[in-house]
Amino acid sequence: MTSPTHGPVSRPTWAPPAGKPPPAARMMRAAWRRLPAKRHEAGWEPGLVVPAADGSPLITDHYFPRAEGDFPTLLVRSPYGRGLPWSPMYGLLFAEQGFHVVLQSCRGTGGSGGAFDLWRNEAADGRATVSWLREQPWFNGTLGTLGPSYLAYTQWALAQDPPPELKAMVAQVSLHDPHALFHRGGALHLETALAVGVGMTYQHQGMGAFVKATLRLQRRLRDITTAKPLRRAHESALGSEVPWLDEVMTHPDAEDAYWHGASLAQSAERLRVPTALITGWHDALADQTLEQYDRLRAAGCETALLVGPWTHTSALQQGWPEVFAESLAWLRAHLDGETSGLRPTRVRVHVGGENAWRNLGDWPPAAEVGPWFPTAQGHLTRQAPPDSAPLASFRHDPEDPTPSLGGAVLSRTAGPRDNTALEARDDVLTFTSPPLTEPLDVLGPVWARLSISTDTGHADVFTRLCEVDAQGRSVNICDGLGRLRTDGREPSQIIVPMSSTAHRFAVGHRIRWQISAGPHPRYARNPGTGESPVDATAFAPVRITLHADSALMLAVDAQSVSF
Repeated sequence: MTSPTHGPVSRPTWAPPAGKPPPAARMMRAAWRRLPAKRHEAGWEPGLVVPAADGSPLITDHYFPRAEGDFPTLLVRSPYGRGLPWSPMYGLLFAEQGFHVVLQSCRGTGGSGGAFDLWRNEAADGRATVSWLREQPWFNGTLGTLGPSYLAYTQWALAQDPPPELKAMVAQVSLHDPHALFHRGGALHLETALAVGVGMTYQHQGMGAFVKATLRLQRRLRDITTAKPLRRAHESALGSEVPWLDEVMTHPDAEDAYWHGASLAQSAERLRVPTALITGWHDALADQTLEQYDRLRAAGCETALLVGPWTHTSALQQGWPEVFAESLAWLRAHLDGETSGLRPTRVRVHVGGENAWRNLGDWPPAAEVGPWFPTAQGHLTRQAPPDSAPLASFRHDPEDPTPSLGGAVLSRTAGPRDNTALEARDDVLTFTSPPLTEPLDVLGPVWARLSISTDTGHADVFTRLCEVDAQGRSVNICDGLGRLRTDGREPSQIIVPMSSTAHRFAVGHRIRWQISAGPHPRYARNPGTGESPVDATAFAPVRITLHADSALMLAVDAQSVSF
C-alpha cells in the first residue's frame, strides 16, 4: 500500500471475519446464468460505520474474497439500500472475482445518518469514505468505482476531484445531470419524477416496502397525473411529503439557483481515470451516457462504450450477463493489469432490426446525415418541398392527452412497442416512406427540424422514429420532445433531439415519422395557456400545424442504399 503523500506504509494484519453473504444474495446468485465462473468464495462484513466529514455515520457492508493476497477495492455508494439486488450484483459477484467491495448507503438512507439530499452531499461523503479506506488493513491502495443510475452519479461526484487511489470507473445507465433527467426538452418528465420519488423514498427500506409503494403508485397513477393542480398530488402515493421531489417538479429552469452544482458534466471534461460507460438504446439516461462519452473523448480520457437493446432496468436484468462481463473486464484491466478480457474496439453497439452486435472505432461512426420530408399525402420522401406551406394539423386536448407508449422511460412499459393503435388517433400525425428495396442502417443521433404554428401560442411537440414491418406493425425506435412558443399564426422553428440509435431497416420495411403533442403521463400536460403545468387548474386545447419545410434528420451508414 502507498500513502498518497508519504510513500509506502506498513499495514496491520487483517483477520477476515467468518460471515457469509446474506442468504437472499446467495439465492439470487445461484439463479444467474451465463456469468463467468467464480474465482473465490466470498465473505461478508456488514454494518461498518464510516464517518462522513460532518460525523454522520455512513453504514457500509464489506464483501471480500476468502483468499490470501492483496486485492483491489471497489466502492459502490447507493441511496437504494444495501440489500437486493445490490448485495448479489455488486457485493457477492465481484468479491467472488477477486475484489474487496465496499457497499455503502448514502446519508439519510439504509440506516446511514443525516438527511438525504438529491445531490448535495455525494462528493464530500465519497471523499470521506476514501479517507476511511486508507485506514483499513485490507485496502491495498488501488480503487475502482462501480454502479448504475444514481450509483453512477456518486461516482461522478467523487471524480470531480478524484483521489490518487482511483484507477478505474464503470458508470452503468449513468446519471450526471439531475435537471436533464426531470426536465429535458422543456417539459416535466412526470412519470420519471414519480418513479424516482418512489425509488428514493422506499427502496432503501427493503424490497417489500419498495414493491408495495410501486404498486400503490400504479393504482393511483391516473388520479395523481391528472390532478388539478399537479403540485403535491404525489403525496397520496408516496405516503408523505417528499420535499426534494416537490422542489424538482417546481424548478423547470436549469439556470435556477436551485440546480447550481447539480450537473457533474465537468467531471468528465477533465477526467483522466479510465472510464467504461454502459447504456441501452431505450434507457432513460442514454443521452446522458452518450454525452459523457463525448466529453471523455474530448478530454483524451481512456474510455469504452457499450450500448445494448435495453431499457434502464432491463440492462441490469436481461442484459446483466453482458453488462457484468464488460464491467469485470474493464476493472480487471485497470486495477489488476489483466487485459485479456478487453474487446478490440472502443465502442460496441447492438444494432436493432438486425439483432446483432457491432464493434466500432468510435461513436457516432461516419455517416451521411440527410433530411426526410413529410408530404400532404402522409408520405416521407427525400425530395425537398417547394415552399413552407401548412402541411397537416391536429387538435391536442390536454383533457384527453395523447397516451404514453413505450420509449426511454423508467416505467415497466419502457422500450419498443406496437404503435399501430396509437397512430390511429386523430391527435397523431404519421408520414411513411415507401417499402425499402435495400436495407438502411441508421447509426447516430436522430433529430427533427420542425416548423410549427399554433392557435394558442403554447405547445409541446413529440416526434418519434418508427419502423413499419411487412404486416403494418409500427414499432418505435427513438423519440424526443420540444416545447415551443409561437407568435400568432406564423410558424416557429425548433430543433428537437430524438436521442440516438443503431438500427437496420430491413428490405420491405418502411420508415415512419410520428408527430403528436406530449404523451401523458410520460410528460406533464402542457395547459396550453403559458401557466406552469404544476400549478395549472385550467387547460386549453391547441391546434398544432406542421409546415412543409419540416424534416426528419437521419444519420445513414454510407454503405446503405435507400429505396
